[in-house]
Amino acid sequence: MSASDTTAGQLQSASAPSTRVFAPFEWLVALRYLRARRKEGFISVIAGFSFIGIMLGVATLIIVMAVMNGFRQELFDKMLGLNGHVVVHSVGQFTDYDEVAKRVRDVHDVKYALPLVEGQVLASTPLGSTGALVRGLREDDLKSLSAISSKVHFGTLDGFDKNPGIAIGSRMANTLNVKVGDSVSILTPRGAATPLGTAPRIKRYPVSAIFEIGMSEYDASIMFMPLNEARIYFNQPDSVTVLEVVLESPDEVAELAPKILEAGGPSVYVTDWRQRNATFFSALQVERNVMFLILTLIVLVAALNIISGLKMLVKDKARDIAILRTMGATRGSVMRIFLIAGATIGVTGTLAGLVLGVLVCLNIDHIRWFMSWLTDTELFPAELYYLSELPAKMDVGETVSVVIMALTLSVLASVYPAWRASRLDPVEALRYE
Repeated sequence: MSASDTTAGQLQSASAPSTRVFAPFEWLVALRYLRARRKEGFISVIAGFSFIGIMLGVATLIIVMAVMNGFRQELFDKMLGLNGHVVVHSVGQFTDYDEVAKRVRDVHDVKYALPLVEGQVLASTPLGSTGALVRGLREDDLKSLSAISSKVHFGTLDGFDKNPGIAIGSRMANTLNVKVGDSVSILTPRGAATPLGTAPRIKRYPVSAIFEIGMSEYDASIMFMPLNEARIYFNQPDSVTVLEVVLESPDEVAELAPKILEAGGPSVYVTDWRQRNATFFSALQVERNVMFLILTLIVLVAALNIISGLKMLVKDKARDIAILRTMGATRGSVMRIFLIAGATIGVTGTLAGLVLGVLVCLNIDHIRWFMSWLTDTELFPAELYYLSELPAKMDVGETVSVVIMALTLSVLASVYPAWRASRLDPVEALRYE
């Protein structure tokens, strides 16, 4: 075989794979360019920083969004686990609450309708005092609230109606320095009417149960009392304050609230959890959206690093590109080579960030305790964030959207340098080389 035939065969073999999209030789060359030699170390460093940037950006997005989702869900569950989803108010004295409660319970998807007496008091002992919100409930109704009945750590709710006592949160018990069986003095300005005005009322009650629902504000300020005792104490012997309605699903409140209002009759009006907590949950949603936009910038900056790294790689490999072109590689093949190189950094960085983010979310509270021990500081104070532990709840759809966003930015960042490489003139490159 002649030399000319051999050369022709080599060119044919080089150009043949280029007819396929992402041919094996394109992958081979692209991955070889990512493993830079000693003199190309700076390019490798840039590629490494791009990889680390995308990995940390994706992991941070997943972790922060999971923590904010968990924070919102925990607050949501605890708030709605203690308070009714719909609250029925009476225009005047709420004396016919039993009839109204019976009609409301007959509404489809209504779980409970709980008569409630509520009032602010000052709770005190010789060792401390604190403000408290008294909620008067029947024993059966209180036990139906699993957020309370399942979180009783000391004492019991059995016989709650027959032996008048109070159930208080663990933080209130610590503030007052009491345990089950100790007495607490309760003072309210809504006492008996006298010729000189309304006299404050003070009475002592034994502590029958201590609960901890995990939300510091409620554990420090909520106090439960038997309904009949609360009506007497707050001078409401024949009425209650409101009727709290618990639904099968709080998301159905928009559909069920009008039906509950109709069942309650013309003398009542209703409010729901969305109205009572609208500002709070709206603020959480706004914060969540802003954090997502801000943290997306981390991934964007890492993607820009891919652009700079690939542009330097293209400039350094100008001679190699020219040789590939003269051997028969098309513009599309050259473009795909550098597109594969940039996309590889983005894909591996995104997958590594996904793994890192999932691992951190699964062990978020252990990491918090370790960092608190390491820095000797409380990183998640319950008094400030309301919760006693750091929650993390990953949303599959949200996580997938983060991964898709990172992959899209990585691929788009690789397009321009790859296109510039494909437009390189081999004659000019070899001439100046």
